[in-house]
Amino acid sequence: MTIEEMHYDFKKKFNKIDSQQSRNLLVPEIDWTLNEAQEIFKNKSYLEFEKNQEARDNIRTLVVSPKTDPNASITIAENLASLPNDYDHFISARVLISKNLCKQVKAVFYLQQHDDESEESYFNKSSYIWRSVNGVFLENSIRLYDDGTFTNDKLELTYLRRASYMHNAANFKGGTYTLPSGVVLTGKINCELPLHTHRKVVDLAVLIAAGEVSSSDYQLKMNKINLTSNK
Repeated sequence: MTIEEMHYDFKKKFNKIDSQQSRNLLVPEIDWTLNEAQEIFKNKSYLEFEKNQEARDNIRTLVVSPKTDPNASITIAENLASLPNDYDHFISARVLISKNLCKQVKAVFYLQQHDDESEESYFNKSSYIWRSVNGVFLENSIRLYDDGTFTNDKLELTYLRRASYMHNAANFKGGTYTLPSGVVLTGKINCELPLHTHRKVVDLAVLIAAGEVSSSDYQLKMNKINLTSNK
């Protein structure tokens, strides 16, 4: 669906449940609600990413890896790898490591909790022999560990990126509007999620809008979203 079609679908469904009792939502308001719905839908799919194929299909267009984007291959400096600007959620990673005159090899990256004592355990600490590297998130970077015998050279990160802000500014008065953050929008940007998710995002947006106007069909719409999401 194009952004215009998502707006049409949203207004059709929202007007039906709201019975025209409240004012018409403006283009920026519909855009905001659609993006909020997209974020909720994306995060729910991410939480189920490893559990089922449907969740992976729902957000496949936002998955970034070194195979698709060179920015996902990050040079490590002093055991710190800076996260890409569009980074949103971690999926998996590999680390290129080297040891003296030994050849560079690829190790599995294990994300640890900050209170873990993995580096103090002989069996769980980072190891060139076992091709394993531990790490933790540190603000906008990933901190990697070594055992003192090898060097972490490059992080090959697979992650979920932030979606572009979909909008229909072209159909607002003057063909432009400004977000609360001060960003000026012009033209239009379509939803970046796969096509099969678009109606689900619209339905969720209608649910959000219905709740905000205290529509009597709020519970009915919420049940519909739950049933759709759990298929």
